[in-house]
Amino acid sequence: MVKRNIALCIVLSLVTCGIYAIYWMIVLANDTNAASGHAQDGTSGGIVFLLSLVTCGIYGFYWAYKQGEKINEAKAMRNMPADSNSGILYLILELFGLGIVAYALMQSELNKMA
Repeated sequence: MVKRNIALCIVLSLVTCGIYAIYWMIVLANDTNAASGHAQDGTSGGIVFLLSLVTCGIYGFYWAYKQGEKINEAKAMRNMPADSNSGILYLILELFGLGIVAYALMQSELNKMA
């Protein structure tokens, strides 16, 4: 797991018209799988991107919700306080077109664990 500068990730996502956001989603999925112990059985970042592409973004909503659950599992493994509503928050942000905010919140939680 790598600590990433959230502000830089947001700026790069905006400057590259979302191409960096795709990369960021892929590494978020992989880092969350590693942190929560789902590295072998979890959906890899590349598969998450492909499924989101094939389903016209619908899988992205499900992925955002599951990210909240996996981050809570990773926090519980580290005896950190977990917020049971984070998956719902990420889902709502994705539904309203604020996926980059959800990515920033996910990255913030992963940075705390790194």
